[in-house]
Amino acid sequence: MINTESYYTELFSTGREEMEKLLATALEKGGDYADLYFENTSYRDLMLRDGAVSSGGFHVDFGVGIRVLKGEKTGYAYSESTGMSAMTEAARAASAISAGCAGESEARQTFAFHAKPSPLADRYPMLQDWRGCQADAFVPFLMKLEETIRRRDHRVVKVLAMLSTSVSDVMMYNSHGELKYETRPMGVVATSVVFSQNGRIKNNQCNRSFRMGAEMLSDALLEEIASRVTANMDDRFAASRPKGGTMPVVMGAGPSGILLHEAMGHSFEADFNRKGQSIFSEKMGQKICAENITIVDDATIRGNRGALNFDDEGVPGQRTCMVENGILTSYLHDRVSAGWYGVRPTGNGRRESFRYNPIPRMRATYMESGDSRPEDIIASVKKGIYVDEFTNGQVKIGEGDFTFYVNNGYLIEDGKLTRPITDINIMGNGPQALADIVAVGNDSKVDNGAWTCGKCQSVPVMCGMPTVLVSNLTVGGDN
Repeated sequence: MINTESYYTELFSTGREEMEKLLATALEKGGDYADLYFENTSYRDLMLRDGAVSSGGFHVDFGVGIRVLKGEKTGYAYSESTGMSAMTEAARAASAISAGCAGESEARQTFAFHAKPSPLADRYPMLQDWRGCQADAFVPFLMKLEETIRRRDHRVVKVLAMLSTSVSDVMMYNSHGELKYETRPMGVVATSVVFSQNGRIKNNQCNRSFRMGAEMLSDALLEEIASRVTANMDDRFAASRPKGGTMPVVMGAGPSGILLHEAMGHSFEADFNRKGQSIFSEKMGQKICAENITIVDDATIRGNRGALNFDDEGVPGQRTCMVENGILTSYLHDRVSAGWYGVRPTGNGRRESFRYNPIPRMRATYMESGDSRPEDIIASVKKGIYVDEFTNGQVKIGEGDFTFYVNNGYLIEDGKLTRPITDINIMGNGPQALADIVAVGNDSKVDNGAWTCGKCQSVPVMCGMPTVLVSNLTVGGDN
C-alpha cells in the first residue's frame, strides 16, 4: 500500500529539510553516499491450541537507520527515536565509522531512481489493514481451520493453528535526492498437526504467507491448508527408511525450490561473488548448466511474500534473470555491489529492520518451466527416489555443499512411484546438482509457504521450481 508523502513524513516527524540536514551530517567526514531508512512496524501473533486461544501478542518496532559509504567502508548506526537530536547523533556515529576507510575513495558508477511511488503500480495494496482489526476477529477463522482439519482425518489428536501479521511503514531518502515510501503488509497462517494410529505418532505442518491484508483469510485459503496438512497420511504411516547410496533424484514442483534457494541461489548473490567466495565468481557469461534451465529472482509477483515495490535502498523491485538458457547472466546486486561491478542495481538490497545494514538478498527465486512432462521424467528413472518436501537444511553458502532432511517421498522403481519412504537425507553440491539436472518439467510452481532466509539477518522470501531430475545425488538411508 502506498499512502501520501505527508502520511510518512508526519508519522516519522521528519520532512525533507530535516532529512537533508541529517545527510549533510552523515557526509561531513567525506563519505561518498549516505541514506536514511525509517521504519514503523506493527506485529501481531495469535495461537489456538485445540480450539482454545493459548497465546497472543502485539508489539511495535520504530526507528531509523543511517548508512554512510566511503570507498569499501560502510558506516552504520540507528536510533529508536526520530527526534532530531537522536538522529543527528546516529548520523555522526555512521560518519565516524565510515571515516576509518584508508586511502582515497574509488569512483563507482551510480544510478538514481527518482520516480515517485505510485499507488497504481503497487504490488500489495492491502484492502483490509491488519492494524484496523481486533485480534478476536480472527479467532473464528482459526477455529474453523481446526474443525476442517479434524473433519478430514479421524487420526488427528492435536492441532495448533496460528496467525502472524505485520505491517511496516517505511520511508527512505538518500544523497541522490531520492525519496521512497510505502506500507508493506504480511500475513502468515500456519498449522501444526499431530496424528496417531495404532500407537504411532506422525506430525505434519503447513503454512501459507502473502503480502496482503486481512482479505487473505478466505475459505479457499482455509481449505488449501487443511487439505495440504492432511494429505497422504496413509502413506506417511506406511513409509519406511530406504537403502542409501548415490542415485537419481526427482524433485517435485513447488516447495523443492527451497533447495534451489539455499544450495544454489546464495551463490548468485553479488557480495559473495565480489569477495571471491562463490563458485560462480569468475563465470559471468559462461554456461553453467543445461540450456533448458532458466533461473529467476522476482520481486514483481503481486501479493507474493517475496514481492517488493522497491528494495530497502529505494531501488525499484524487478524481475532479474540470473541464469538464462544455461548461461549465467546476472548476479543479485545491491547498490554497493552494483557500483563495484559498474552495473545497475537489481533491487536486491534488503535488511531485516532499520537496525541492519542492507545486503544482497533473494526475493522470490524460482526455475522456469522446461518442456518435459512430470510423468515422463518419473518414467525415465529405473531406480531412484521422488521427493517434494525438504526441512532442516544445512548449506555452506560459498561452496554450495548441502544436506537436507526429507520428510517423505517415494521410491522410483522401473519408472513408477512405489513404496513411500521417510527419514532420509539428500546430500550434494548445489552448483554440481544444477549442472546434473537432466530434465526440467513443464509445471513450474511458486510455493506460497512462509519461507524465511537467514544470512546474518532474516528476511521473507519465496521459492519455487518445476519437477526436475538430478542424475546423481547422495541419499542417506540404511546401509
